[in-house]
Amino acid sequence: RVKKRTLANLSTLPDEVVDNMKLVLKGAKVSMTETIPDNFEVIRSRPHGHVMVILETIKKLGLDKIITKTPSRTKNLVLGMIIARIINPKSKLATARGFHEKTFSNSLGKVLNLERADEDELYSALDWLISKQDKIENKLATLHLDNGSLVLYDVTSTYLEGRGCELGKYGYNRDKKKGKTQIVFGLICDKNGCPIAVEVFEGNTSD
Repeated sequence: RVKKRTLANLSTLPDEVVDNMKLVLKGAKVSMTETIPDNFEVIRSRPHGHVMVILETIKKLGLDKIITKTPSRTKNLVLGMIIARIINPKSKLATARGFHEKTFSNSLGKVLNLERADEDELYSALDWLISKQDKIENKLATLHLDNGSLVLYDVTSTYLEGRGCELGKYGYNRDKKKGKTQIVFGLICDKNGCPIAVEVFEGNTSD
């Protein structure tokens, strides 16, 4: 059975507009290059699409609510660091500069209202996130793991610069960096590779 639905009435449009629409429907290309410069002036643009793709994916997965259901600046800082880490991993100082109005690398700072964030604020947000780690991991386990389901676990290591890390120890260095302390961390995933929990150990912890 054929059904019809009126989307718009073209009878009230000017004749030249209707003629242009007929041409477009027939496959013709309508160029606006002559009129755009007269109406718009591009002063500055922010790369935006990739930011929104990741942010909307986080929301679709429910990760933003798993972190916390309460809206706050700290939550935005955590989401901002996650998105920035996916787009282009950098130090916290460089990440904060990527949020700022004068030094931004994309629209992330504007979208999450983080244009005045600094590296100290990012580190404070990480401290807050550590305090929520057990709750977040339990929520992820409830969501992704069932009784008797396959769990994947592996460890790796990364070397350190400096001597300020309490967990930094000399051990088997997978990075082949001689004379560098390191930390070891283990990651639990479900059968599809979705991260569930992570734990950091001293650098001389064996597999």
